[in-house]
Amino acid sequence: MEFKDIIIKWYNENRRDLPWRNTDDSYYIWISEVILQQTRVAQGLDYYLRFINSFPTIKDLSEANIDKVMKVWQGLGYYSRARNLHSAAQQIMTDYNGMLPRTYKELLKIKGLGPYSAGAIASFAFKEVVPAIDGNVYRVLSRVYGVFVSQETSEGKKEFFELTMELIDKNQPNVFNQALLDFGAMQCIPRSPNCLACPFSDICYAYRNNLVNQLPIKGKKIATRDRFLNYVMIRYKDTTFIQRRLAGDIWTYLYEFPLIETKSPTEIEALIKGSTWKELFGKEKVKILHISQSIKHQLSHQTLFVQFIIVEIRKPTYYLNSNFLNVSISNLQEYSVPKVIDNILAAEPTEKYFLKDNPTQ
Repeated sequence: MEFKDIIIKWYNENRRDLPWRNTDDSYYIWISEVILQQTRVAQGLDYYLRFINSFPTIKDLSEANIDKVMKVWQGLGYYSRARNLHSAAQQIMTDYNGMLPRTYKELLKIKGLGPYSAGAIASFAFKEVVPAIDGNVYRVLSRVYGVFVSQETSEGKKEFFELTMELIDKNQPNVFNQALLDFGAMQCIPRSPNCLACPFSDICYAYRNNLVNQLPIKGKKIATRDRFLNYVMIRYKDTTFIQRRLAGDIWTYLYEFPLIETKSPTEIEALIKGSTWKELFGKEKVKILHISQSIKHQLSHQTLFVQFIIVEIRKPTYYLNSNFLNVSISNLQEYSVPKVIDNILAAEPTEKYFLKDNPTQ
């Protein structure tokens, strides 16, 4: 049996039943692929259903307010995906008469779609003979065929693309690609795969040469940096102050409380003496109700240490009124916020000192 026959046979016996596999609607397939770019299937399923229910068509998505799109996406992370989906929907309405392009080449022109996503949509929705190569596929092919180049190099990308084109089932590229993706996610997993139960064990280069843990070849790790974020949760009567984050940093377009970012962990006394605190409050009296422990929040390329300071004021400064949005505390759930802020809003101290009426009584 050829590689394609073996993996499709395995797939027919072990495939995952996922809603986006039971449709040939290219829009639904597009949404599922974008969600799964940086998200496990188990987590992404609910978000997929929520997203397509909120925006059933490309037209609905293109006409939606970006705040609503970000709110539906909230908690899924990698928020550039949501922004790109929104922009891409508008691009499709303008440039493609509201229909996703039907070819790999044209799909690559859509904002936010790279070679993997374009290949997945082209093969799944339109049966184009083109690979859909993600980390799972790199792992399977590097182990079975002994490919010793990194997937992160141009040489590696070219070699894996050409290898997959040689192996792909020309009559059912959609099934072949789905089979390869599932096989990497379920059978040829990163650590401690069950090689004895693998249908490729007789021919697998890595298994036969005891190199399963060495393949695929890893690229250089991205250096991470530490950031120290101090959020001031201001209670003014039954309202608070928030701002929308701008482009060029993490969490673009999400809302946050007034932020004091420091170069290292900073005590409250030093924050109060700093210029940002003085800008926020001037000479107005500030009552500190609660200071959280530092919360470690890991992003792909940054480690955040986040502290929340709940305060109460009797009168907002001109600076606060001019630079921040004054909103009812009870309506905060209408605004899309980073997960670390969403978590603190559900924490017990927030309930006690921030959400309740008259917290100081």
